[in-house]
Amino acid sequence: MLANRLVKRRKHLRRWARRTGTDAYRLYDRDIPEIPLCIDLYAELVSLSLYERPYEKDEAEEDLWLEAMCEAAARALGIGREAIYTRRRQRQRGTAQYERISRAAREVIVSEGGLRFRVNLSDYLDSGLFPDRRRLRARIREEAANKKVLNLFCYTGSFSVYAASGGAASVDSVDLSGVYLEWARANFALNALNPGNLVRADALLFMEDVKRARKTWDIIILDPPAFSNSKRMRGTIDLRRDHGELIKSCLSLLSPGGVLYFSANTKGFKLNAETAGTGEDITEKMRDEDFKGKRIPLCFKFSAGF
Repeated sequence: MLANRLVKRRKHLRRWARRTGTDAYRLYDRDIPEIPLCIDLYAELVSLSLYERPYEKDEAEEDLWLEAMCEAAARALGIGREAIYTRRRQRQRGTAQYERISRAAREVIVSEGGLRFRVNLSDYLDSGLFPDRRRLRARIREEAANKKVLNLFCYTGSFSVYAASGGAASVDSVDLSGVYLEWARANFALNALNPGNLVRADALLFMEDVKRARKTWDIIILDPPAFSNSKRMRGTIDLRRDHGELIKSCLSLLSPGGVLYFSANTKGFKLNAETAGTGEDITEKMRDEDFKGKRIPLCFKFSAGF
């Protein structure tokens, strides 16, 4: 069943991917209820993730089943088994999703929208480039010309690279992780773009500091983790609880006529209008071809007055 589904999906998506200039996209996401996998293609490599099941299953039996799924995927896609990298996705707390799980350093350069990005399929739970944010990245590039852009919780800097490629007047990228900021720097270098200002800081403290300095931006990207309790942070972030304050802090940093894009990738999330204000839900506008019928992060657009 999995092999047949992958053959059909690859055939359906291949022409779209070639036309849009991307070789990193989602092939499968729990399309068959009995096969709770997420499968992403990254150039010649594949990331295959097993979602946590709602019931206990013998670990040895699960390992055999997962290996059978990998073999089926390899046959369907015409690649070697060694090109498939597996992960087990469980509910993550704290900084677990950002911690290194290996040092195999299996990396590949992928193309998207005329840009290039480094992805790592072996060392972290996430690859470094989220396929479900592709349309939002493209929008940032479309709007960035001559704008000052701030990318908070910037991760590996893909939004920042898009902004710079769109002719942004300046790009500031903020993240707590030195590893991810260096990854962002590498992504800028791949595209021969100026990395702008890469800031290693707690985003909450950064916003307090720049507010006192009365700095403002024309476009702000707020794509925070669902939960974080890093030892380097002051306190914790729980997106369901704290998104209102995060959004208000960002709005206070917008230039007149500026725009905030807020993304929430957590199940059951609902925007609290009392604390966050009213934002335009643009989630469906951010849905690309490989995510039709699939869950994607919620996305809201907030605009500052003049």
